[in-house]
Amino acid sequence: MTKENKTDLGTKEEITWCPGCPNFLVLAAWKNALAKLIKEGYKKEDFVMVSGIGCHPKIYDYLNISGVYGLHGRALPVCLGIKLGNPNLKVLGFSGDGDAYSEGMEHFIHTARYNPDITYFVADNQNFALTTGQPTPTSPKGFKSKAEPAGEFNMPLNPVKLALASGASFIARINPKDLVHSQEIIEKAIKHKGFAFVESVQECLIFNKNSSELVPLMYKVDNKDSKKAQELADEWDYNTKTGKIPIGIIYQEEKPILEDKWPQLKKLKANKTNWKNIK
Repeated sequence: MTKENKTDLGTKEEITWCPGCPNFLVLAAWKNALAKLIKEGYKKEDFVMVSGIGCHPKIYDYLNISGVYGLHGRALPVCLGIKLGNPNLKVLGFSGDGDAYSEGMEHFIHTARYNPDITYFVADNQNFALTTGQPTPTSPKGFKSKAEPAGEFNMPLNPVKLALASGASFIARINPKDLVHSQEIIEKAIKHKGFAFVESVQECLIFNKNSSELVPLMYKVDNKDSKKAQELADEWDYNTKTGKIPIGIIYQEEKPILEDKWPQLKKLKANKTNWKNIK
């Protein structure tokens, strides 16, 4: 879809999310974060986005930066391809929980292993909302849908623990209803040198209203210790509606990124160019 050639970060596309959907707040947080970074000296033309398929990935239509509308579960391979083609770009990936943890599971694991300088944002409402509420790998036990009227039998996946096990160098959660904090985390994720994974824990107003009960359990953290990160990851199992849910930076470390491991990419970065213009 062609985007408006405007200096601001919005487009003229009609927003088709349900009225009141947390994705409106996510979009606002991203616009605010990018506007602040551009004001600080980042170039708008250096940002490029890739989205998967689902309710949240429609953010592609509403955020006025260059990008690619990807396939279901395949946002990260496209992000990685863009980064390999031009390592100077700030690559942003957008997925939902079904997109990221079902069809895209293997890409999530290996991209975290490679540690490219990519920011990956996952809106997790614990269901396939765009296709009328089927369970995803993070749906809680007992979650009922047309696909599973008897309820989900299996325990949900914990993406934070998976990200830690896969070697992600930046792992964070946000509550989109806290707009200021969400913007701050997004900014830090983009500035982080390495694979930055940010998950938004949010409800679906149509198919998973009960997840709004999670908000009172949330509290803010800012952690860089690996042992503490494991403890934080264990505090919520994506199934219960009791206990504590840490949001903020759950883990962060500095380590070599993909672009610095390969001499060819390192040269492109040093020369601030891409393969098309290399001499």
